[in-house]
Amino acid sequence: MALKTLKVAPGFMRFMPKEYQDLVEKGPFGRQIKLSELGTFKEVLEEHPMCEGCAMALFIRLSLIGLPNPEHTIIVGTAGCGRLALAQAAIPFVYGNYCDTNGVASGIKRGLAIRFPEQDKDVVVMAGDGGIADIGFSQVMHAWFRKEKFTTVMLDNEVYGNTGGQESGMTCRGTVVKMAPTGKQFEKIDMIGLAQNAGVSYIARLTPTNPGRVVSTIRKAVLVARKIGPAYVQAYTSCNIEYSIPPDRVLDDARQVEKERYGYLEIMTDEAKSYLAQVEAETRTPEAVATV
Repeated sequence: MALKTLKVAPGFMRFMPKEYQDLVEKGPFGRQIKLSELGTFKEVLEEHPMCEGCAMALFIRLSLIGLPNPEHTIIVGTAGCGRLALAQAAIPFVYGNYCDTNGVASGIKRGLAIRFPEQDKDVVVMAGDGGIADIGFSQVMHAWFRKEKFTTVMLDNEVYGNTGGQESGMTCRGTVVKMAPTGKQFEKIDMIGLAQNAGVSYIARLTPTNPGRVVSTIRKAVLVARKIGPAYVQAYTSCNIEYSIPPDRVLDDARQVEKERYGYLEIMTDEAKSYLAQVEAETRTPEAVATV
């Protein structure tokens, strides 16, 4: 949770595992990573046990690249496919109960603010549609109503992919899945509309078809949540197992869904927009460029 935690006593670095040395010397800690640098630095997530072609794994990888300060970030997750990758990343991961990720994140964020008043600490909830829109719905909404300053990222695969194919609140109406053989009877939950009604400061909807957009969106969401108010990112991350999508067709599916009903959307308050403009201006100053 800080750059100093990566340091070892002088003279001992050469005895550390090569993976650790690379993470310290070539990792994203302490500097702003660009997507164009992919392949030239040591990523905080390089191995995971998720399925071949998993869109969620791709989105998580890109999201971790987008974190403004991974060395000062904690990720909160819960049961579901996403935690299989998140738990492998070189970033602190807190495993919450299935219903209380946003409650846990609220406590962590407040505690960090007290413990480190001079250092911004970012908290990011990253969980599936079941953990965010179904079982964790109450905690999510109340965190938004309280204007808790952390980011909530929904990995929306529109089904309970980790437990056998039950329909979720985010499954589209009429969709037939393993445990909804007659098709879902109700509409997909409008989490974007609910976030707007709750006064969330930054809201975005996207798919993993545009890697640069994913990185930029996550960065903006975390920055807004750090200073202004809650942020919400809803990402289409199809479950190619439950929806029988061949691994090499996952992004084709994402492009089609994006075109039909999951187009890129970004909504933010005037205060959030002004703050992001200020951050952008500061990063373009000669002093900031020289520092980087």
